[in-house]
Amino acid sequence: MTTEDVAGLELVPADGLPLPALEPGAHVEFFIDRPGQPPLVRQYSVCNAPGESDAFVFGVKREPQSRGGSHWIHSLSPGDKVRLGAVRNLFPLSADAKSHVLLAGGIGITPVLAMAQHLASIAADYQVHYFVRGPEHVAFRERLAASSSLGRLHVHAGLDGPQVRALLGEIFARPKPGAHAYCCGPGVFMDTVAAVAAGEWPEERVHFERFQAPVAQQTTASDTAFDVILHKSGRRCHVEAGQSIVQALAAAGCDLMTSCEQGVCGTCLSNVLEGTPDHRDAYLSKSEREGGRLILPCVSRSKTATLVLDL
Repeated sequence: MTTEDVAGLELVPADGLPLPALEPGAHVEFFIDRPGQPPLVRQYSVCNAPGESDAFVFGVKREPQSRGGSHWIHSLSPGDKVRLGAVRNLFPLSADAKSHVLLAGGIGITPVLAMAQHLASIAADYQVHYFVRGPEHVAFRERLAASSSLGRLHVHAGLDGPQVRALLGEIFARPKPGAHAYCCGPGVFMDTVAAVAAGEWPEERVHFERFQAPVAQQTTASDTAFDVILHKSGRRCHVEAGQSIVQALAAAGCDLMTSCEQGVCGTCLSNVLEGTPDHRDAYLSKSEREGGRLILPCVSRSKTATLVLDL
């Protein structure tokens, strides 16, 4: 355990081969088998340092309201086998950034840690702001030591909501030229970062990693039935109220690759050729939503009676 509720996990490939090259910000799919049911699929960020290729390193928080993933991982013992899927990076460091502001709330330190280790190794300009409930909740202290010794680690412990907002206001008030910010953590924390940054920084320079969609986006919009037309095959599928596009396509024999099924990972991202999407995801940017040419069919719906997808 790296803290009382965060387990540090190292997974060594069963075939003994080195890991593929890992970019900072990447995550890996975990397949959790369940007797008589489809496996659960969960995504966890990789915490590896540059050149660390003998084992995947993860940090997983025990969630009281776990849907199965964190509870299962915290029950693992040395020697247990874990089935992994694809390595994806939907939260990369910007190639044109001149400096980097890394913001982590709680367990959101996991992708930020990989970024910090990488940036330290190349002597890049960066700062880490790590928000925790108390000093005892600082995870991966040894791995953060390099950033700490360089004076680039700032731990903010025990702040309340107004104090967090005020500090974020200071962080975003004076951006360096070419600076990009990267944020991961609980939804409330990331929503606060987004609100504060919106008044100071261009949207394209503030990046977020979410593994759960905001509750408001899951529940506030009303459901009505509509049709989806698959452009490449001409097939028409009816999507009932309360049924996702992915579910309707599966019932019609068209399986679309998915992972999180919460609109956060981007696996099922599809192009819209006609119609107006009703966006309910936490993946697309504001400009991408306004463009109306992309959709996450695992959660999003249609504002028009027909939606034509490039499938």
